[in-house]
Amino acid sequence: MPISLRPFTPADLPLLPGGDSPYDDWGPKRRTDVPGSDLDSSGGLVIVDSEDIVLGSVSWHYVHWGPNAGSRNPMIGVWLRSEARGRGAGTEAQSSLVDLFFRHTVVNRVEAHTDVENLAEQRSLSKAGFTAEGVVRGAQWRDGAFRDGILYSILRSEVRGTV
Repeated sequence: MPISLRPFTPADLPLLPGGDSPYDDWGPKRRTDVPGSDLDSSGGLVIVDSEDIVLGSVSWHYVHWGPNAGSRNPMIGVWLRSEARGRGAGTEAQSSLVDLFFRHTVVNRVEAHTDVENLAEQRSLSKAGFTAEGVVRGAQWRDGAFRDGILYSILRSEVRGTV
């Protein structure tokens, strides 16, 4: 499915509430501020189809592996509207976001984390070139309990056309 990523506009916010999947049940949430699209800080982008219809969003925040500033990696996430799920939009969006990070930042690694029961997202990350690294036990509070997740990553050297 051909998609594009673009910055949020205020008109997008009501279309992206989340909370309608068992894997994003962290309680009610409504965005009131437009997330930034600067790849060097936490942010997000809207996923749209060829007619600029909003399909979902991707977001990221940075995690650190040690005190060195060079060991800073974006942890990405994706949310799709229910009608966009199962059509490849999530895989394409995550691949596009990885491409943006490797083309426009100096990061060496992009990470993703998903619930151990979220088989659709596990397939999507694998199709996007991510490698499952292992189970992160009790790492995520969701739906009233701590849940296990799977940590995924993709390295700059694993993506063609990047250095």
